Amino acid sequence: MARQLSSYVCQSCGAAYGRWQGKCEACGGWNTISLETAAAPLPGGGAPSRSAGRGKGRPLALEGLSGAAQEPPRVASGIGELDRVTGGGFVKGSVILIGGDPGIGKSTLLTQACAALARRGERVLYISGEEAVGQVRLRAERLGLADAPVELAAATNVEDIVATMAAGPPVRLVVIDSIQTMWSSAVESAPGTVTQVRGSAQILIRQAKDSGACVILVGHVTKDGQIAGPRVVEHMVDAVVSFEGDGGHHFRILRAVKNRFGPTDEIGVFEMTGGGLSEVANPSALFLAGRDAGAAGAAVFAGIEGTRPVLVEIQALVAPSSLGTPRRAVVGWDPARLSMVLAVLEARAGLKFGLSDVYLNVAGGLRINEPAADLAAAAALISSLAGSPLPPDAVYFGEIGLSGAVRPVSLANARMKEAAKLGFRAAHLPAPTRDAEKDPPMTLRPVADIGDLTAMIASRRRPAPRPVAADADG
Repeated sequence: MARQLSSYVCQSCGAAYGRWQGKCEACGGWNTISLETAAAPLPGGGAPSRSAGRGKGRPLALEGLSGAAQEPPRVASGIGELDRVTGGGFVKGSVILIGGDPGIGKSTLLTQACAALARRGERVLYISGEEAVGQVRLRAERLGLADAPVELAAATNVEDIVATMAAGPPVRLVVIDSIQTMWSSAVESAPGTVTQVRGSAQILIRQAKDSGACVILVGHVTKDGQIAGPRVVEHMVDAVVSFEGDGGHHFRILRAVKNRFGPTDEIGVFEMTGGGLSEVANPSALFLAGRDAGAAGAAVFAGIEGTRPVLVEIQALVAPSSLGTPRRAVVGWDPARLSMVLAVLEARAGLKFGLSDVYLNVAGGLRINEPAADLAAAAALISSLAGSPLPPDAVYFGEIGLSGAVRPVSLANARMKEAAKLGFRAAHLPAPTRDAEKDPPMTLRPVADIGDLTAMIASRRRPAPRPVAADADG
């Protein structure tokens, strides 16, 4: 019998140590290290010992860089926004890891995808490790999908799941909800630990490659928004998708963080309704719905999420502070980016924010990561400070450098075309923009320096009302 080894493994990042310690040096987490037993050799050729098979390798068949490139065969899910995020559909033999906050709608979305695929005659398995079969059926009845021929099971043993996938007709899609509840008899560790999650995921990935079925693994999310469990699972799978949303808003965003068979940072927008998740064909109109075009401190940003142009409103509020250290609150944007923009506005444009509280919000709950939002955020901040509303038919995009210069960004034409569809007639953008068309769909107003933007907004400032003289008889 092989001797089993034990080690102390961090439950957040998977780093292993020879002894216990309070803080993980790899990820900085406290009290995340626990004792685990090393995994035994997995059945079917997984994780062999060092001495086994030494010197028994076989030469690989090598190929050149030239040759006919073939697109991986895909299976469309029937949900357009989901297919957009995955790159056109599910790739046969691929493994997708999807994470999201509890109650965000992961199981609802996957139930709808399973039902749409099963109704087209494909064999679909839904394996639940957290809910009973009756609970999954109740969700399907609420969504109106009870008639879909989806095969359900409540199981947590990975070997049983693999045997079920191998029995009967070929399986096209398998949903594992969730990977933290799965366990393998070949791994001497408790379910949910790093070793058990890694071992279970490896068995499922090997089965997916051998059978050609697409496997979707559902992962829990920690308080920091990261998928719980070892980060090595993200490197093992073919795609990592996050399901984002705010409880105060009725829409959800499906974002591709990693995708070996499609573009990354692609988003799909869904709306949560009484009948489940419905697709949003025009997310820009949804994000801009109900905006107050005449209020100061609001700028419309023309952004790019993956390959899709999206318009969203950036709101800023600059108010006098009664604190020794003014507040800087940000929702939906990088706080470090806000600090940089404020520093540039003070140093290059002569504006004073040091004695004011600054609040910045991306309306609608969308989170923006691209630097092209610098110009829109700066316009909103200047507008709020000066009390001057921005033109309601203008959009803003551009990256601000530390020198105050506005740098060009990519895909300017796509941003302007999306804005023109929604009725916007002017675009404030960097000058020069290399990829701008000769006949753009809207009026271009180049901004070379942050000072130009400040002067333009200051010229629109409303004059202060004159005091009314008191009546002599009053």
